[in-house]
Amino acid sequence: MNKLSALPRAVRWVNRSLQLLDQRKLPFEERIITCTEIQDVFDAIETLSVRGAPAIGIAAAYGLLVGLFDSEQDLSELKETINTRSDYLISARPTAVNLAWAVNRVRALCSGNFSSSTDLMARLEEEAIAIHQEDISACHLIGDHGAALVAKHLKILTHCNAGSLAVSEMGTALAPIYRAYEQGASVHVFVDETRPLLQGARLTAYELQSVGVHCTLITDSMAAHMMSIGEINMVIVGADRVAANGDVANKIGTLNLAILCRYFGLPFYVACPVSTIDLDTTTGKEIEIEQRNPAEVTRLGGIQIAPENIDVANPAFDVTPASLVTGIITENGIVSMPYAENLMKITGGQIL
Repeated sequence: MNKLSALPRAVRWVNRSLQLLDQRKLPFEERIITCTEIQDVFDAIETLSVRGAPAIGIAAAYGLLVGLFDSEQDLSELKETINTRSDYLISARPTAVNLAWAVNRVRALCSGNFSSSTDLMARLEEEAIAIHQEDISACHLIGDHGAALVAKHLKILTHCNAGSLAVSEMGTALAPIYRAYEQGASVHVFVDETRPLLQGARLTAYELQSVGVHCTLITDSMAAHMMSIGEINMVIVGADRVAANGDVANKIGTLNLAILCRYFGLPFYVACPVSTIDLDTTTGKEIEIEQRNPAEVTRLGGIQIAPENIDVANPAFDVTPASLVTGIITENGIVSMPYAENLMKITGGQIL
């Protein structure tokens, strides 16, 4: 039996219906959301029912098409609808580059010549399916390229969730872990809980347990201690955007780990598909950081845990400078410094 057969799937396209595993309910309930309107897709992205940069992109590519297959719009009206929907979905979350990348890739087809609305919809669906399939391939290749690193550094810390739930399947940061586990490595994953929404505790721990990978849950503030006593050999995280110079935007708390790795002399790797690399963003300073609802910090499980009316800062992401990143694991290989030069090569399809 395939060791990874129990991995959950975040996004499914079934009979032209978008189905999302509601990640707000995990690990206690596996609830499927069926999106029948564009508003359903927007809400699912904004409220983190679907989350993780690649999964958001896949969901949005399909989401553009939801409810339009039986539409009676003529060709020009349909193109305008796709354009309006594209802008709307992109506005749901600003930091993850895959969202705009996937939506704009599908939208661009509207500039082509089509004989009817039916022909256009069929082509748009083909492109959304292609985006999904390409991500599946990328995840497996990321796992292949990173597995040897895991085999050499068996005690690994990860942050947030960059596994199957964040992509099409296998994951980004978790893909090398899963591949090494398939190959027989005795890997032990330390899982940051990832405040304030506990994606590590709720999602990563759930995934790893589902396939039998040995894991230990820790609070975010325990990372330095675990490194200091030799319990961590390496950190692997995902990414929501990688700037042209190698700066990495990822879930808030990632920068803390990169700094700790530098202090303790541990490798700090980022894993992401090439679609997450944004050469139009020169440095991390240009990345818009999403600010989320203060209630995510002041409440836990719906229960108020802080004084009423307290001022709250709730950035969803931070930016790790390229100088703290040991390497970036992509489907085209592992990118190392100098990032400005090598990211240009990797996004052109050249294996380093």
